[in-house]
Amino acid sequence: MTATTTVTTTATTSAAAAVTGVGVVLPGLNEPGGLRHGPVAGADPVDPAALIGKKGLRFKDRATQLGLCMAAAALTDAGLLGPRGLLVPGDRVGVVVSSNLGNADTVCRAVATIAEENTGALSPMDTPNASSNIIASEIAIRFGLRGPNLTVCNGVTSGLDALRWARLTLRSGRADHMVVAGVEPDNDVTRRLTGARMVDGGAAVVVSRTDAAGAAAPRVLLGPSFRTEKLPDCVAALADAVPGPAREAAAGLWLGPDPSAVPPGGETADLSGWGDCSGALGLLHCATAVAWADSGRTEPVYALLGGAGGEASGTVWIPVERAA
Repeated sequence: MTATTTVTTTATTSAAAAVTGVGVVLPGLNEPGGLRHGPVAGADPVDPAALIGKKGLRFKDRATQLGLCMAAAALTDAGLLGPRGLLVPGDRVGVVVSSNLGNADTVCRAVATIAEENTGALSPMDTPNASSNIIASEIAIRFGLRGPNLTVCNGVTSGLDALRWARLTLRSGRADHMVVAGVEPDNDVTRRLTGARMVDGGAAVVVSRTDAAGAAAPRVLLGPSFRTEKLPDCVAALADAVPGPAREAAAGLWLGPDPSAVPPGGETADLSGWGDCSGALGLLHCATAVAWADSGRTEPVYALLGGAGGEASGTVWIPVERAA
């Protein structure tokens, strides 16, 4: 039997969805412009209380605290959150979180407690943190977001897949805005499980329908999105994704793939210096695309996640033309 490769796309033209807000939460960095320059030497770990206040952070795990910080920053940047709360109807704002190891420390601690003692020894304040959707749930509760609420934790492609789910939710008409956050904590448990230092932070964006009221002006448009069986097929699909003059033989910024896989004319950027980003990487790519557009660059940004021998997910962001 001859193997075939299927390319699945969520759109064949630029979708009616755009990034309208971004929040970056990393040691020493709280805006997307510095992502490509790598970690800030000597920076202290992020202090969530200094960013959003101590109220409501007690008993929250590290990943949830970081997720709340980046969601607050993205909602504020998008013009949806003011000093007195949400400025648009909460039932029209949803949440998608990408995190593969977000609450692994809580889960491991709970399992150890049960093994060493019994279920009665579990802390009633800590137990809710063992739920796999705790980050998305707490973001929704904190900011009154009553739209669809999802968590994606499917490995290396998780961040870009979360953006695809947000876009599909907008296209279905179930929401006008989606907060999409990618976050991973750095602790003894995550280091033991991965064998690497984790990013201890991440990024969130607000993706809005371009016809929705109440949001800030679009920063970048979400172009075509692909999911393929193999990485090279996704590279080829992305290279052909942007029609007309904007494409220019795939010129632009490529995030994620090996530099040797980038078509001629493309620039590359590597975010690996921040540590193992896991589920946060796709959202850090999106924040980098916003920074690229904010700097005045008009070429598309292509992001790709996946392994050479496995499934891949890719997305194109197209900078919005700004008036002179």
